[in-house]
Amino acid sequence: MSENCPCCSGLQYSLCCGPYLSGEHIPPSPEALMRSRYTAYARHDVDYLLATWHSTHRTSQLRQALSESFPQTVWQGLTIVAREAGSHDNEAYVTFFARYSENGRTGAVYERSRFVREDQRWYYIDGTAPQVGRNDRCPCGSEKKYKKCCGQ
Repeated sequence: MSENCPCCSGLQYSLCCGPYLSGEHIPPSPEALMRSRYTAYARHDVDYLLATWHSTHRTSQLRQALSESFPQTVWQGLTIVAREAGSHDNEAYVTFFARYSENGRTGAVYERSRFVREDQRWYYIDGTAPQVGRNDRCPCGSEKKYKKCCGQ
């Protein structure tokens, strides 16, 4: 039996992100790509991350930067907050909250990621950090106010 997928979908890795990371299948949606990229971070799969990054945003230093970050970072969970269509059929957004620990300190990434589709494949372009007010609900999914949760 396969282990649970790191993307927190509740599915087994072999039935969720595994076929994407192995190259057996292509993620059919921006959310599937987002989940598989999170899994690639968790499994230290730099080749998959580079292959799913849009070519206009890949830099020569990206492989080294990703590889150097892997040993210090343990990814602890992913919450998909929102899915949105873009300005045309080949653009979409996925807002997520990902928890991690790095060198013994906990942290989180809260991002609205932009994806584009080219030749029937989705690619990650870039992301922005949505603003969270102290009294807003925490994006981690806890249902607590941000100031009483991840905003401390």
